[in-house]
Amino acid sequence: MSAMPRRKSTVCRVGPIPVGGGSPIVVQSMTNTDTEDAGSTAAQVVELARAGSELVRITVNTREAAARVAEIRSRIEDAGVRVPLIGDFHFNGHQLLREYPDCARALDKYRINPGNVGRGSRHDENFATMIKVAMEYRRPVRIGVNGGSLDAALLDELMEANARASQKASATEVFREAMIQSALRSAALAEEVGLGHDRIIISVKMSQVQEMIAVYRALAARSDYPLHLGLTEAGMGSKGIVATSAALAVLMQEGIGDTIRASLTPDPGGDRTLEVRVCQQLLQTMGFRPFAPMVTACPGCGRTTSTLFQELAQRIERRLTDNMATWRTEHPGVESMTVAVMGCVVNGPGESRAANLGISLPGTGEDPKAPVYIDGELFTTLKGPTLADDFMRLVEQYVTDHYPRQ
Repeated sequence: MSAMPRRKSTVCRVGPIPVGGGSPIVVQSMTNTDTEDAGSTAAQVVELARAGSELVRITVNTREAAARVAEIRSRIEDAGVRVPLIGDFHFNGHQLLREYPDCARALDKYRINPGNVGRGSRHDENFATMIKVAMEYRRPVRIGVNGGSLDAALLDELMEANARASQKASATEVFREAMIQSALRSAALAEEVGLGHDRIIISVKMSQVQEMIAVYRALAARSDYPLHLGLTEAGMGSKGIVATSAALAVLMQEGIGDTIRASLTPDPGGDRTLEVRVCQQLLQTMGFRPFAPMVTACPGCGRTTSTLFQELAQRIERRLTDNMATWRTEHPGVESMTVAVMGCVVNGPGESRAANLGISLPGTGEDPKAPVYIDGELFTTLKGPTLADDFMRLVEQYVTDHYPRQ
């Protein structure tokens, strides 16, 4: 089944990256370093960008952090990386953006949470201050409403109106409506201040999958702003990956979503780039964008008591990942290549023929030889202790022959 047509949205540019308007869905990530530590923050931005994050967000929460943003930008560029940098502001963004113009200038986009910009009359004033800075530096903004920090005054207003209504909505429905109205009212206020319609991106992030899907569907039907998708707190390990994939896949299949992030909780000292790879693999698995050659490998069964195919699949995956930094620029198009590493005669030959390169390894009790298929045709048969290295050489030769240097 193919995906539904993409929802029509306005194009908003974040640095050189087009967001919305049918542009490719963009992968975003966020650092978890202390922004006051310019060295470690810049290093993590570089790491995320090299892993494939096309937008990287950093926390700007203190005066010391704001004072380091321009240095962080310089360090990133000194490392040869050009990636749009997003500032994440809560509570005091109106002060920091005004007091630290170098910070405002160094960022490519500002993320504003309307629930955290002040209460009462201060809310609109603080929000307008941030929008005016965005206008001054010609920067787009993301109006990011979070379920955990929703504007309490707005929620109370809608709850009271619902209590007086003849046909009452459920508390859940009122909460969703408050999320949507917070985003749309804030976007309208930004435009009243003078920010262009094409400089606004919206998100309405929640932590529960079904609630997130419902609120984004409703928002998508009521606006044409580009939408950033993500669960507020996806969780750890496989739970976080599954929850993110479930929520984002449903919405993207319906044509909703212009940027995505997997907000995974890493293990202590864990690899922050996992959230980037999850987004890339989700987009590639669903057929939206290729990022790296895909390896198809069978799960194993009683016919594959040898671990040979598992070891070979891992080696190929690692080798492809290691080479992609170079291949992406020297061999454009290689990201669409497919490789199959199969473990027995049942599905092995068929899956191997369907890939650009495929190897069907011998299962338990089968002849100790491995036919190799290239673009659907039997090319050779490998055997012996050098089988894995021999196949890798064929993979690398295929890249050279079919994706010439530019």
